Order: sequence, then structure tokens, then C-alpha cells
Amino acid sequence: MIILWLVTGASLVASLVALVWVRRASKRIEELSHQYWGLRYQQGELRAQLQAAGGLVASPAAQETPSRAPADAFVPLSAVKR
Repeated sequence: MIILWLVTGASLVASLVALVWVRRASKRIEELSHQYWGLRYQQGELRAQLQAAGGLVASPAAQETPSRAPADAFVPLSAVKR
């Protein structure tokens, strides 16, 4: 009977430790998310200031334009059966 109480107590302590750990992790994730969106907002403001000052800033996606169309194309199944 004592072993059952020991197992119950150990599981209770483990669950309390896990709860504290999860709460800390949740607070940290919320803080990091807040910092991320703050930095994204600041980046947008700085980009707008640069564009307004006359320095045109090209987006990274616009710089990576492919030189030609991809070689793969859609082939209908009916054309393969012939």
C-alpha cells in the first residue's frame, strides 16, 4: 500500500514540475513572438523610410528571377497511354 502512495506522490510532483516548465515555456514563446512582430514592424518602417528617401530597395524575391521557364510541364495521362 505504501508503494502505491509513493508512486502517486511521485507522479504528482512530476506533474507539478511539468506544469511549471510548460508555463515558463509558454511565457518565453509569447515574449519571442512579441519581439518578432516588433522587429517585423520596425523593418517595414525602415524600408518605407529608405524608399521615401530615394533609395529604392528591391525585395529579395524580385532579385531571384529565373532566367528561363522550367523544363517540366504538365503531360495529360491520355497522351502517355498512346
